[in-house]
Amino acid sequence: MQARSYVLTSALVLAGASGAFGATPAKVSGATALALAGVIAPLSPDLSGAEKKAVAMLFAGGSDVPYRKAIVVTADRIVCRTGNVDITVRNCEVTFGKKMRTVNGSTANEIFATEALAGIPPDGAAGSNFESLTRLSCTIDPNAIRRKDGSGADCTFQPGN
Repeated sequence: MQARSYVLTSALVLAGASGAFGATPAKVSGATALALAGVIAPLSPDLSGAEKKAVAMLFAGGSDVPYRKAIVVTADRIVCRTGNVDITVRNCEVTFGKKMRTVNGSTANEIFATEALAGIPPDGAAGSNFESLTRLSCTIDPNAIRRKDGSGADCTFQPGN
């Protein structure tokens, strides 16, 4: 009986450990997905001005945007840091391919808070809180959002890293 208990405990520990390292991509939809795309889209070098404007209009509450095609907002990696000792520290590094954008202050705070809303757990270290994700891909469909039925925004990402 003790051997069985040990095997079961070991299996549970290993299952928990593999999940803790973000083996499974996460998915968010609706308002949270629109918020995540809304805070990342302005930083993206891959989106056109019209796409950025459409996402900004949707995120600001306007569903009647002139842009009709689906918009895909991506980022390879997002790492945000806030300070809990030096409470003025707020920064995020957002990586798009080989390009990295660093933002501070209120923009970083918006990204950090939106990551938390999307379920990214903070990780603390020596006076700082970190949140990170990789492989963000959000699809924003203005036509679906226009229906006002909760659809039209979906994101997938890998937590942590």
